[in-house]
Amino acid sequence: MTSAAPEGRTLLEAGLKHERLVTATLLVVIPLACWTWIALMAGDMYGSMQRSSAWMMTATWDGPHLVLLWTMWAVMMTAMMLPSAAPLVLLYAGALRTRGDARTGRKLYALGAGYVVVWALFSVVVTILQRVLSSALVLTPMMEPATPMAGAAVLAVAGLYQLTPLKSACLRVCRSPLSYLLQHWRSGATGAFQLGVGHGTYCVGCCWALMLLLFAGGVMNLVVIVALTVWVLVEKFAPLGDQTARVSGVALLALAIWMAAR
Repeated sequence: MTSAAPEGRTLLEAGLKHERLVTATLLVVIPLACWTWIALMAGDMYGSMQRSSAWMMTATWDGPHLVLLWTMWAVMMTAMMLPSAAPLVLLYAGALRTRGDARTGRKLYALGAGYVVVWALFSVVVTILQRVLSSALVLTPMMEPATPMAGAAVLAVAGLYQLTPLKSACLRVCRSPLSYLLQHWRSGATGAFQLGVGHGTYCVGCCWALMLLLFAGGVMNLVVIVALTVWVLVEKFAPLGDQTARVSGVALLALAIWMAAR
């Protein structure tokens, strides 16, 4: 009987260490790896284009090149959006810990996988969109707007969406991960994956128009990528983040009018 308590504490400590390792992997290690690849590609894109972004200099966009383009978008979306899921991941980990769940790590990975899968599917859409815009000469080979009017159109679309009720509704869910968990709790790893998919869907509904701004500022423009990431975090975490969407919508529309008039 005297050894039960120390053994129990040891198991609990091991479980907590494992949980911390999983959450750190999801929220720090994976995004950091993605950011590293994106930074290397962005540096080469505006440099020699002979290293990590050399594959973009192709005249024929066949299957392998399209897969690479999709991978670029999927990695970029993971780098930008996975850290914004931190409240959901941490709350879910806490709930599992409270329940004494023995498979915390597996379920946390399933939750993160569901979230990332939704953004990977979104990356399919923007990959197709990029090829359509490039084929129509709306985007340059450097993945930037070919004309001020093209950039203005993207800004206007994003600005208008920022002012819609759908944007507000999705943002409210993204800003309330606890309410989301209470309303949509599912058991098991499959349930965790479904939770990630559901929350990721709301996040795509909230942020898809902001991601389109990459077409206006340059898909591989690192300054634009960082600025959008920061803005997403402000919308989701700042005390008045729900109001920043409307402010940014008006600002984007004003910028679109100014750019169109140039």
